[in-house]
Amino acid sequence: MGKRIVIALGGNALGKTISEQAEVVKGTAKAVAGLVRAGHQVVISHGNGPQVGMIQKAMTALHKQDPEHYELCPLSVCTAMSQGYIGLDLQRALRNELEKCGISKSITTILTQVEVNPNDDAFKNPSKPIGAYVTEAEAEVLRKERGFEFAEDAGRGIRRVVPSPKPQQILELESIRKMVEDGQIVIACGGGGVPVVKEEDGYFGTEAIIDKDFASEKLAEELNADYLIILTAVEKVAIFYGTPRQKWLEHMSVREAEFYIEDGQFAPGSMLPKVEAAVAFAKSGHGRKALITLLEKAEEGIEGRTGTEISMV
Repeated sequence: MGKRIVIALGGNALGKTISEQAEVVKGTAKAVAGLVRAGHQVVISHGNGPQVGMIQKAMTALHKQDPEHYELCPLSVCTAMSQGYIGLDLQRALRNELEKCGISKSITTILTQVEVNPNDDAFKNPSKPIGAYVTEAEAEVLRKERGFEFAEDAGRGIRRVVPSPKPQQILELESIRKMVEDGQIVIACGGGGVPVVKEEDGYFGTEAIIDKDFASEKLAEELNADYLIILTAVEKVAIFYGTPRQKWLEHMSVREAEFYIEDGQFAPGSMLPKVEAAVAFAKSGHGRKALITLLEKAEEGIEGRTGTEISMV
C-alpha cells in the first residue's frame, strides 16, 4: 500500500547555479518519479541556500550600482523568488520524467508563507550566515544604515547573520492539503518557507531564514504523512563521525536519537537539525517514521534496505 511521503531535498539535489540546477534536477526527478511509480503520494520541500544567496547578492549589486532605482531586496522577497524558480525547474523535470513512465499528474509549486513567533529566542541571537562576504568597513556601514548584524563565518570572513526561528504555522496549508488529497504532486515550503510574523494589521515578512528540515517536519506532520524523508549527502547517519570510532546507523529509536543529540554526536547546522526534525516527526503521531539518506537511495530506504530510519521504537 502506498505511503504519503514528504521529501525534504537538500542542496545536493538542486545544484548551485541556474544552469547547474537545470541539469541536477533531472536526476532528482528520476528519484522522485521512482517513488511515484511505486504508488506513493509525494509532497516535495527543498532548501535554497545557494539560490537565495545568489538572488540577494544580485539585488544588492543592483542597489549599489543604482540606489535611486533599486532598493535593497528584503530577505523574505528573495526567499519567495527562490521558491518560484526552483519550483519551476522541479515541476518541469518531474513532469518530463513521469511522462516517460506514462504517468500524468498535476505538479504545482505553492509560494508558501510560514508564521514564526516574533518572541522566538532566535531573534535575540542571529546565527544563520547569508549573502556575500564583506569587509569590516562595509559591515559597519550596513550596521548603521540597515541594522544588520555580522559575524565571522568559519574563519572565512565576515557575513551577515540572521535569525533562524522555528516554524509555527504554514499559512497555505489548506491549499496544499486539498491539492494533495486531489492526487497532485505539490512543491511547498521551499527554503523553509517565507517567514512571516502576525501583527495588528496582518502578516508581514521578517528578516529571517527558517531551517528547511524543521519546516518540512511541520509540513509532514500537518499533512498526516506516513514518512518524512530528509535527503542529504550521506547514505546513513553516523555517530563519532570522522573518527576511528565512526559507526553508521541503520535505525535509531527516538530515545536513542535524543541521547546522541544530548551527547553532541551531530554537527550543528549540518546533521543536527535533520535528526532533530526526524525525531519531532516520529514523536508527532502513531506509526510515523523518518528516514535520512541519499537522494538516489530514497526508494530503497522506504523498503528498509538502506538509510537511517528514526521511529518511536
